[in-house]
Amino acid sequence: MIVSKAASTSILGFLVAMASVSPTVTAAEDTLYWPVFVFRTGPIAPSGIPSANASRDYAMLINERDGGINGLEIAYEECETQYNTKLGVECYEKVKAKGAAIVQPASTGLTYQLIPKSAVDKIPILTMGYGRTDAADGRIFEWVFNFPTTYWSQASAFVRYVSQEEGGLDKLADKSIALLYHNSAYGKEPIPVLEALSEKYGYKLHLIAVDHPGQEQKAAWLQIRRHRPDWVFLWGFGVMNQVALKEAAASNFPMNRMLGVWWSGTESDVVPAGDKAIGYTAGTFHAPGSDFPLFQDIVKYVYDGDVEEARRNHWGEVLYNRVILNNVYTAEAMRTAMARWGNKPLTGEQVRWGLENLRITDERLAALGLEGFAAPLKITCEDHESRGSVIIQQWDGKKWVLITDWIEPMRDIVRPMIEKSAAAYAKENGITPRDCSKVDG
Repeated sequence: MIVSKAASTSILGFLVAMASVSPTVTAAEDTLYWPVFVFRTGPIAPSGIPSANASRDYAMLINERDGGINGLEIAYEECETQYNTKLGVECYEKVKAKGAAIVQPASTGLTYQLIPKSAVDKIPILTMGYGRTDAADGRIFEWVFNFPTTYWSQASAFVRYVSQEEGGLDKLADKSIALLYHNSAYGKEPIPVLEALSEKYGYKLHLIAVDHPGQEQKAAWLQIRRHRPDWVFLWGFGVMNQVALKEAAASNFPMNRMLGVWWSGTESDVVPAGDKAIGYTAGTFHAPGSDFPLFQDIVKYVYDGDVEEARRNHWGEVLYNRVILNNVYTAEAMRTAMARWGNKPLTGEQVRWGLENLRITDERLAALGLEGFAAPLKITCEDHESRGSVIIQQWDGKKWVLITDWIEPMRDIVRPMIEKSAAAYAKENGITPRDCSKVDG
């Protein structure tokens, strides 16, 4: 359905209307069909609800404040996956049949399933900061985009951050790092880079897997106490993160030496641990908080000025902010495509072109009401990741605070690994890499 106050005068009213009307949503002549995969229910709903609320609020904002994107209102629809890959594939088939021009899987496991489908169906998939890292090689993964950064870039930025804290890369040789990771494709993503950097810089790497959902970690923390690492990298999701922080506190592990992946650095991860989580750090690729004009517009146009209602819907929290950025990227890609094909509903091929020619400068971020919120972005045929910069945030007991400048990944190490992995995928799947010099840009 189209998300606007003309159809729904409140958030509750919108959800009721969506539940009854959304099965009829489809591509139309005067709207932009915007399907969103959500997990408001299921085992990790505490992470899914803020994300879903952000998608809903952004669509409502654009329709109410701007009248849509270039005059076309957003026809917003949620499809519930419960963070279950099988249900996610069913959602994909449903929205494909309705004319989806872009899909955002919101799951690494689901992304792996959709990558081969997207190339056949000509529907681009945006996996912002998750999924396959080697999809950053756009010569081979034409239909997949994982900007503004990837797991491998983050892993290398983590090592660079640790080196800064320890006094230099040459000081890593006598250090040890434990990777406490979710035992899944997602959790295993950083291992190749951390192993390569271990060989290069000499730190000892301990790999400690935690089975889903991660509520039982006694054995894992026995290993950590035995190895006595200088740093712990937490690569978890959902309840695993809360349990890890509680176990770290019980083990007297210094919180400022525990560094989480960006999916382990949210309010739902730290609040349950209480004051024991103070000092915990995590990677991110956007600012925390709500002190940006776009967020003030959400309160004005979506919540009728009611800040408390907005906060109850997780406005300004980490996962909410992340999905706002994801939707800003999507809207800007559509605007880029419309600059070429006109202000009308777009095909998957047109949105893919918009994604691959996406340019977001500091000036554009300011115009969008997001000055200082994220790094500039430039996507090309060869590079579907962009700069890959990471910034570190720290929990002070009440809020997340940025504590570093942007940290550049070790692209001299990461990019060759991306290209090697992508080339292997191409060979295995009979894909001929694109010649980007001949691509229409």
